[in-house]
Amino acid sequence: MKKFELALALTMALAASGVALAHGGATGIVKERMDGMSAMGKAVKTLSMMMRGEVEYDPEQVKREAAVIETHAGETLTSLFPTGSGGAPSEAKPTVWSDWAEFEEISNQLQLYAKALEQAAPNGLMMQQPSTVDMMGTTSSGMMGNNSAMMMGSAPNMDLDALADMPADGVFNMLAQTCASCHAKFRIEKK
Repeated sequence: MKKFELALALTMALAASGVALAHGGATGIVKERMDGMSAMGKAVKTLSMMMRGEVEYDPEQVKREAAVIETHAGETLTSLFPTGSGGAPSEAKPTVWSDWAEFEEISNQLQLYAKALEQAAPNGLMMQQPSTVDMMGTTSSGMMGNNSAMMMGSAPNMDLDALADMPADGVFNMLAQTCASCHAKFRIEKK
């Protein structure tokens, strides 16, 4: 009986240490935020494959993956970066805290795009949209065809309803650009 208990204790200890090593030995709030980032990364990867046509577009899965990102973004994300929680094994650059307003803005923008993507999922992909574009590349409303004007830089001023009316891949592109800009400024790249 003692051998069984010892083996069970050893197995549990090894399993627990494996979980800690999954993020370079991170524990506490640093591990919590790394787990959230991993969940968002997996969702973005799944969505990316769909948006590129590598797998069939599934609006219900788009909604689920967008909800994962929305859950981990915004205030939920920023709450995981208290002052003093940088340094190894964290991958956060010191600019998170020195440029807090920008970090917070990007996190909130990510949450907005995730929520919009969830709502835009039934719209399908841009290439699936019916075309009513004239020779000048504008629609009857005077906007560039397939909402491309919204994807060319005017998006930060858009509200949820306007974003939710776009094709899903247009919203996803803005979401992915937000992730990329956050990583460029606030994440230490692994080598």
